[in-house]
Amino acid sequence: MKNNNPKGILYILVGMAIFSIQDAMIKFVYADTALYELYFGRTLTAIILLTSYLLFTKQKIILKTYYPFLTIFRVICFFFGFSLFYVSITFMSLAMANALFFSSPFFISILAMLFLKEQIGIRRWTAIFVGFIGVYVVLNPDLKNFKLISLAPVGCALCYATSMTITKITSDKDNIYTQMIHLYIGAITISMLFFIFTGKGQFNTFTDPAYQFIFREWFTNPMYAWPIIITMGVTATFSFYFVFSAYSIASPSVVSLFEYSLIIWSIITGYLLFNDIPTIRTFIGVIIIISAGIYIYIREKVREQYIATKNPIR
Repeated sequence: MKNNNPKGILYILVGMAIFSIQDAMIKFVYADTALYELYFGRTLTAIILLTSYLLFTKQKIILKTYYPFLTIFRVICFFFGFSLFYVSITFMSLAMANALFFSSPFFISILAMLFLKEQIGIRRWTAIFVGFIGVYVVLNPDLKNFKLISLAPVGCALCYATSMTITKITSDKDNIYTQMIHLYIGAITISMLFFIFTGKGQFNTFTDPAYQFIFREWFTNPMYAWPIIITMGVTATFSFYFVFSAYSIASPSVVSLFEYSLIIWSIITGYLLFNDIPTIRTFIGVIIIISAGIYIYIREKVREQYIATKNPIR
């Protein structure tokens, strides 16, 4: 029964704190590894820990899905969505990247209306519109010098929203562990394809650090990078454990509000580790995004029509 809200809130706060540490590790290691080398190592560690947990608790490992096409599409969206997020951390502060990622509830609401036939009233449409104003404020675009790659966290939010919309359908028959294993197997497979075709760094002709991160040769500094990558896999696994535990023991409409603590943790982590201090404009945009997201959650609870609050944001 979902009735232990205090414990659920504690779990979600811990999970978000660990996620902020994982994100910080990317900043430490991105200059010494390739994006999909990092993705491969992190995911390999996570799937080993997940399968070990399932075997230890004597739970059956189920690979079969009742929705093969949707599962493949969900895996692709999730993989490339977080690829964009990892890239964004190379040139953005942790707080800015996570603030922009939290536009995902706005996309989830829109996609739920389009594909799940959910009803969205004028109040939630207004909140979505205001939320995107917050995204604009955070981005602070200079149209003369604006780079498309600056939209990477927003692209991640859209891909993630698509993945979560599909999850709402596939969860009808596929359990959560099956869906997580699909994500991990898909990420490992796609990462290996990138290794086969780009792993020697033959396409790394860029001077921009973000693009170098994508196309850099694999295993250029494994003694430094891989301990951090493996630690990322471990922290990600613990983060997901706390987040999914929170949603299982408490009301999603309650604990989902506390996912925004990730932005606060990111501000603290960014300041302590990288001396990143968000601008006043960024703070204003963050407040707008959080306020719009919370209002969407409140309206969902009032109407008992849960869309964005159904699944964890991270």
